Amino acid sequence: MLAAYDDPPGVTAAFNRNLLIHVNRAFGGNFAIEAFRHQVRYDAPTRRIEMHLASLTRQQCRAADRDVEFEPGETIWTESSYKFTPAGLRRMAAATGFRWVAEWMDQEWPFCETLWQAETA
Repeated sequence: MLAAYDDPPGVTAAFNRNLLIHVNRAFGGNFAIEAFRHQVRYDAPTRRIEMHLASLTRQQCRAADRDVEFEPGETIWTESSYKFTPAGLRRMAAATGFRWVAEWMDQEWPFCETLWQAETA
């Protein structure tokens, strides 16, 4: 799973760093894109993939008239992607007032699409 979020060509890393490009453009930031490394983590207890941008150096950045200091290795947590099992999704639907209607399981990759319908009162 980590390889999907840290692909060898660096497509996902470029997508992640684009956040800093956007902050620089939209909020007058001065983030040095090359001073951050794309980092991916898997948190097993929560079944969550996390994407981070880790500072390579001690630095001070500015955006939206605010200063932010980073120590080497300190990260900006940019994305959370939770992973669910089909049984877990069914429980979640039931617990939140939805009825599980259908599920389409991919034959090549370990993921599925599900359709829920709101329970009517």
